[in-house]
Amino acid sequence: MTLQSITPQDAAKMLEQGAVLVDIREADEHRRAKIPGALSVPLSELDRSHLPKDAQAIVFHCKSGMRTQSNAAKLKEKAGCDAYVLEGGFDNWTRQGLPALVDKKQPLEIMRQVQIGAGSLVLAGVVLGALVSPGFYALSGFVGAGLLFAGATGFCGMARLLALAPWNRTTA
Repeated sequence: MTLQSITPQDAAKMLEQGAVLVDIREADEHRRAKIPGALSVPLSELDRSHLPKDAQAIVFHCKSGMRTQSNAAKLKEKAGCDAYVLEGGFDNWTRQGLPALVDKKQPLEIMRQVQIGAGSLVLAGVVLGALVSPGFYALSGFVGAGLLFAGATGFCGMARLLALAPWNRTTA
């Protein structure tokens, strides 16, 4: 089951007519950049969240449209009304020049922090392994094993650790 894809321009018209826009990205992504008026309902919390019951139509979006399409059946079932996916997600919305709120004071999204951290550790392991001691190659292997584990299980230890970092703590 798939959701019908609609262009950002058509979505904007639907929103003017009362449709509800639901952002399924994680809360840290939504805090950094969002479409004005979008309701934040992270995919990871969808089962515990409630979508508006009186909505005539819901337009779901993520960053690129991939998460939304790959979870279409779950989203359509949860919507309980006409449901659509924003073609190309938030990225396409902004490419089309439609309004977006960006708060650059917010930290980078956790997964981008993981990518930067993991890439840095792998690179350090390779460089130190080549220049100092082959034992440092183990660092690259350890990080690679962690990424493999994260992909297979959905649990990312580095993301959990980064979420505890002072720059990622939200104030109440």
